[in-house]
Parts: sequence; C-alpha cells; structure tokens
Amino acid sequence: MKRVDKEEKYEKHEHDEHEEHHEHEKHYDKHEDKHEHHDKHCDKHKDKKCKCHDDKKLEESLKKIKELEEEVLKAKADNINYRKRKDEEVSRMLEFANEDIVKDILPSIDNFERAINLDDENLDDELSKFLAGFKMIYCHLVEVLEKYDVKAIDDKGKEFDPKLHQAVLTEKVEGMEPGMVVEVMQKGYMLKDKVIRPAMVKVSD
Repeated sequence: MKRVDKEEKYEKHEHDEHEEHHEHEKHYDKHEDKHEHHDKHCDKHKDKKCKCHDDKKLEESLKKIKELEEEVLKAKADNINYRKRKDEEVSRMLEFANEDIVKDILPSIDNFERAINLDDENLDDELSKFLAGFKMIYCHLVEVLEKYDVKAIDDKGKEFDPKLHQAVLTEKVEGMEPGMVVEVMQKGYMLKDKVIRPAMVKVSD
C-alpha cells in the first residue's frame, strides 16, 4: 500500500514538473513573440526613417545637379558671347588696320591735288611734263585708296552733314538755301563706312 502511494506521489510530482515546464515554455514563447513583434515594429520604423532620409538626400542631389547644369549652361553662354565679341573686335581691327597708313598718305594726296589744279597754260614744256607726271602719280594713289575702300567726301552743292563735314566758313549765297555746302576747301575721306577725316567746307548762311 505504501509502495502504491509512493508511486502515485512520484507520478504526481512528475506531472507537476511537466506542467510547470510547459507553462515556462508558453511564457518564453509569448515573450519571444512580443520581442519579435517589437523587432518588426522597430525595423518598420527604421525602414520608414531610412526611406525619408533617402528621399531627402535624393532631392538635395537633384537640386545640386540642376544648379550645376545651370552653371555649365551659363559658363557656356558666357564663353560663346566672349568668343563672339573677340571675333568682332579682331574683324573690326583687321577691317581698319590700314586707317593710320591712309591718314598719313592723305596730306600727300592734298599736295598732289593742289599741284595738278595749277593752270598749266602759262607753264613751259618742262614744267608741264612734271605736272603730267604728278597727275599720273596722283591717279595711281587714288586707285590704290579705292582698292582698299577709301572714298573721298566731295559734297559740293549737297546739304551740310556734321557727320561728314566740318564747317570752316559760312557765306550768304543768293538763290541757295541755308545749310548747303558752297565749297569743299579740303576733301574728306571715308574708310569703308567710317569717316577718317571730315571734309572742310564752306556753308551757305
């Protein structure tokens, strides 16, 4: 009888231990589930935070790229404008490279004109030959100047233009309106479209 009681007592103890172990496992599993849920929540929050951070970083990168593109376009435009200005300056410089030389030649042209305008009827044959030679040289110089687009301003009878003429005298001329060129006292000259020396003129008053 005592042996049976002892066995029953032992079996009950075994059962209690088994139940206790089972409860412990349930508690542990519950704790693990809770911990896993917490980890998932943290991971989700972390992913959301990372995504926001990545979006902000991407936005900043795109903004920076746009700024760099604008700077490149501006630099390119500035370079094109600079090259265009330099090309125009060089072209203009080459176009009027002969201006100083022409200006130096003009007084000689004036002297030739004074010489050939002399009345050669009262000159002897020798001087007449010299005068004929002057006329040939003068004509050649005029041809050279015309070759380089140098043109004389000889506007007798035309309206006075301050861009082309320099008034040195005025004279009241009957039958002529005021402001007209009465006489060209010294020819002016243009190099292409630029006045390099205005004509000295007498203007009607």
